[in-house]
Formats: sequence, C-alpha cells, structure tokens
Amino acid sequence: MTATADRPRATGTPPTAPPSRRAPSDTTGKTERQIRRIAFSQTLSRWDVKYSPYLYISPFFILFAIVGLFPLLYTAWVSVHEWNLIGGQGDFVGADNFAFVLQQEQFWIALRNTFSIFLISSVPQVATALLIAAVLDRNLRGRTFWRMGVLLPYIVAPVAVALIFSNMFGDQYGLINNLLGDIGIDPIGWHSDVFASHIAIATMVNFRWTGYTALILLAAMQAIPRDYYEAAMIDGAGIVRQFFSITIPQLRPTLIFVIVTSTIGGLQIFDEPRLYDSAGQGGASGQWMTITIYLYNLGWGQLNFGRAAAVAWLLFLIIVLVGLLNLAITRRIASGDDPQKVLNRAARRAARTRRDQEVDA
Repeated sequence: MTATADRPRATGTPPTAPPSRRAPSDTTGKTERQIRRIAFSQTLSRWDVKYSPYLYISPFFILFAIVGLFPLLYTAWVSVHEWNLIGGQGDFVGADNFAFVLQQEQFWIALRNTFSIFLISSVPQVATALLIAAVLDRNLRGRTFWRMGVLLPYIVAPVAVALIFSNMFGDQYGLINNLLGDIGIDPIGWHSDVFASHIAIATMVNFRWTGYTALILLAAMQAIPRDYYEAAMIDGAGIVRQFFSITIPQLRPTLIFVIVTSTIGGLQIFDEPRLYDSAGQGGASGQWMTITIYLYNLGWGQLNFGRAAAVAWLLFLIIVLVGLLNLAITRRIASGDDPQKVLNRAARRAARTRRDQEVDA
C-alpha cells in the first residue's frame, strides 16, 4: 500500500522531450535574396516607367542646348563686352552696345525695311496659300501633279531666285519695266525707290515659300472629317460658307504654326535682300537694308562683334514680341457656326425630312 501510494500519479499529458538541435539551413538566406531581387526589379520597372520617356526625348534637348541655347546665351555674353574679331573679348561695357545701336539711324531704317518686307510678303503669302490649298483639296484631275508643281519653287536655290528676279526688276533693262513700257506706263525704280524695292523682294519671298505653306495647310485640310462638309451641304451651306465656317476654324492650330514660322522667317530675311544687287549692302541709301544685313555689316564689315550681338538680341526680342502678338490674334479666329453644331443641326433636319416623308406616305 505504501509503495502504491508513493508512486507518482499519471497525468494525461506526456512529458515534453527537450528540443533537438538541427543543422542551420540556407532557406532563410535564399528567401531574403529573392525578396531583394523582386524589390530591385520592381524599382527598375518604376524607374523605367517614370524616366524612360525623358530619356527618349533627351536627344532633341541635348542637341538644342548645344546648337540653340548655348549660342543664344553666348551671344548675350558677347553683347555686353567690347569684342572684335582680332582682339577677342574686351572690357565689360554693360548696355553700351545696345544704347549705341538704338541711337543709330541705320538701325531704325533697317527695322522699318524689315517690317515692310515682312508685311508685304507674309500676309499675301498665307492668304494665297490658303486659297491654293483649298483648290488642291477639291477633286481635281492630276492632283499629284499640281501638288508637286506648287512645291517646285521651294526647291530652287535662293541665289538663283534672287539673280533671276533682280534682273527681272531691273531699273533700265528689266523685263517688268519693258512690259510696262509696252503698255504706256513709265518705268518704276525697282532699286532706287524704297517701296518698289520692298515689293520686288517680297515677290521673291512669296515665289519660294507660298507653295510650301500651301502644302502644310493642305495636309491639315485633309485631316478635317468629311462629315462636317456633308452636314453643311445638307444644311444648305455653300462652298464659301463651308470654307469660313468649317475649314478656317479647323485649321486654327496649323494657322498658328504657319503664321509664327512666317513671322520668324520674315523678320530674319537675309538671302533675298543681300543678293538683290551686286553690292549686297541693302541699297545705296539703305532702301532695302534689313536688320540681318545691318547685323552682318557690323560684325563682318566693322569687325565689332559686341554691337552685332546686341543687334541680334534686339532682333530676338522683336521676334518674340511679334510672335506673341500673332499668336494672340490667331487664337481669336472664330466662325459663326461650330462644325459640331452644323453636324447636329443637319442631323435634326434630315430626321425631320424623313418624318415628313413617312407622314406623306
């Protein structure tokens, strides 16, 4: 009895054996490496989505910084120093070069000539290009031939165009004056008269660039949905009404581009007035001397690069101001009818016509 009483009472839970010591495994290390690899891949993916578009477009900005932005800033640096071709950089003069240029009568004559030639050439050029593009957008026979034909003057070298037109507009033996003499009109001083010389130079510019501008506008016209024109025809609009109510508003972005580029090119005109006579100085009294010719004479004639750089920056600011003005004016181009409203009104009219026909039947 005593032995039985002293025996320990059995419990339901067996005694727990001490944990066995196993060898360390590399499973945990592999898992951590896989997690790091996945995290790195996800980081690369986020970087690719975030930064790759900038990498794709970076060649343009790098090239622009090298050939566009750096020369512009370097010209600003030159414009505030005394700088000549032989001695190089001189003393810092601040705005003295700008003050000197603005006090010169030749600068204001060149500015007047530049704006005169620009207005006489750019405004008729865009208007004529619009009409040519509208004609080429119609169903014509041999459309490819006509479209190629309007581009032919653009591929002619500017030197050849200037030589041919300068002879045509000769004061004594020019073709234009000979034709005017045959019909009893006195000869015009195409080289001696200021306004006549501007017309002659603007004619050269328009001859070269009107076809090119027309093809740009034509490409934009062909992107206009044909549904707008069909709806306008159902609505009773004629060709002229369609042109001003549909074509012009739909061409607004392209017109802005064409007007801005024409402004830049017109205010930087150099080849045509430079080659208009053998001297290339813009006339005996500066009748057609433009800003770029004046800049050229300062830089390579007087070897004063500081003043020439000042003229270049003044021209840059003028182009920016005129470009912003043109942009503001072009954005105000509007029509009496929105093309979508024309389309909706034509659809309602067609539906009403069908209902009337069903009632009559």
